[in-house]
Amino acid sequence: MEKKVTWKSWLSLFFLIVMLSGLFKDVQGPLKALDFLNLTGNFGTIFEEVNFQGQGGVGAREGVLVALTILPSVVFAVGLIETLQSFGAFNAAEKLFTPILRPILGIPGSAGIAFISSFTSSDVGSVMTKELFDNGQLSDDERSVFTSYQYTASAVILNTINTQAVLLPIVVWPIGLIIVFLIVMKILGANLVRIILKISNQKELRKWKKSKA
Repeated sequence: MEKKVTWKSWLSLFFLIVMLSGLFKDVQGPLKALDFLNLTGNFGTIFEEVNFQGQGGVGAREGVLVALTILPSVVFAVGLIETLQSFGAFNAAEKLFTPILRPILGIPGSAGIAFISSFTSSDVGSVMTKELFDNGQLSDDERSVFTSYQYTASAVILNTINTQAVLLPIVVWPIGLIIVFLIVMKILGANLVRIILKISNQKELRKWKKSKA
């Protein structure tokens, strides 16, 4: 049965892509509300530029505090996804992104929103990928391929821009070319996993056929 896609689906998809793409991250005024990271906000500082996480922490205690810093963005992402999914955003994403994602990664277009969000946030991308798998929109192999894409150079645009002060003295390429190179490597790595899984599945199928013969 074909999933119904209405104007509300397209509008919610557009809204979600804009929010997760980082297009309005550095704008001023009311348009800042169209950016996911701006809406997630920041913790206040306790002393100078140090927040409740402090500095120099180690071990399990530091791990708990790191988890607490991630929690608001994950909770907000889940709420946002569930709300816009009710308007059919993922149905529209499947129709729009399938011609793109099927050839390059072998995953359905319903993963398109997670694909876009993974450019700027590894947390949101992982939450969306879990939702897609739990809802049966990604198979186990597709999840493995997509996870391998996200894991390599995670949040590629945001992290590359944020670390350019470290990169610039040692890399002669412009920042835009570095991002393009990283995205190409992410796609190549994911397709390597895709090939390995295909070969493994074929071996398992041959073993199963022999056992039934």
